[in-house]
Amino acid sequence: MNESIAALLPIFALIVTGSALRQTDFITQTQWAGFERVTYFVLFPTVLIDTLVRADLTAVPFWRMGLTLIASILAMALFLLLFKPWLEKKFHLDGPAFTSVFQGATRWNSFVALAMASALFGSEGATLAAVSVAAMIPLLNILAVGVLARYATPQKLSLTGFLRTLISNPFMWSCMIGIAVNASGLALPKVVMTYTDMLGKASLSAGLLVVGAGLDLTRLKSPHPGMILSSALRLIGMPLLGFAIARSMDLTGVTMGIVILSTAVPTASGAYILARQMGGDAVLMAEILTYQTLLSMLTLPIALFWLT
Repeated sequence: MNESIAALLPIFALIVTGSALRQTDFITQTQWAGFERVTYFVLFPTVLIDTLVRADLTAVPFWRMGLTLIASILAMALFLLLFKPWLEKKFHLDGPAFTSVFQGATRWNSFVALAMASALFGSEGATLAAVSVAAMIPLLNILAVGVLARYATPQKLSLTGFLRTLISNPFMWSCMIGIAVNASGLALPKVVMTYTDMLGKASLSAGLLVVGAGLDLTRLKSPHPGMILSSALRLIGMPLLGFAIARSMDLTGVTMGIVILSTAVPTASGAYILARQMGGDAVLMAEILTYQTLLSMLTLPIALFWLT
């Protein structure tokens, strides 16, 4: 349990650092916008490609674990979409706010999970976490982009516009590139792998600094009802879903641990960037990210202790 808390503390510290830099105007709003674009279009895609290219997908229960995670995501997404009218009325959500609740409940912080998997379960955990990336990231981005395109934009996208938005999303094409290179067995030159590794290592810190810069600290005094809903679904609902489905798939040991870790980590820092890019409620998204990161210091160790 102490290892989980120790892994989360630096994450939250980076968010606080980004907030402090923005509040003091050490970096201007225009400069933050440029930094955000670099993070979204360069750093995050690079770490996804690098992780998927390096993963040994043949040495782990790829299909059973992948199906477990996919089923968990789809179950949560279906619940949110089916009960959307009731949730909007009960928790005072408009369209953009609903998209932030949706992202907060379904998406996962793969960078937190990857770091913790290696620290808690060694090389086997790191490989299994890469399987989680391959299974979850494409689906999550299809769902997130689709929900944002449908409910956050003033004008609804046509099917062609939706497909164009989806394909041009850097999280999507980076996953496709990583999986394609991995499946091909192509050995990339060492200089290329070193390059992607160096860029990838910068992505976590950059993304969390951007999240911190988007915080409205005055809102932390009175949490938005959507934040409470999203955090409960993400930090309690998703691990329980993952556990139940993993048990039905006969997953145990380290594999079960990675399933719980993948479903119990706070939502993705990239969710804030995507909300900013596509018209979601970015302020609520940043609030959800901050609270979930803080709350997960309590809920994540408990989930790992009781469900693995």
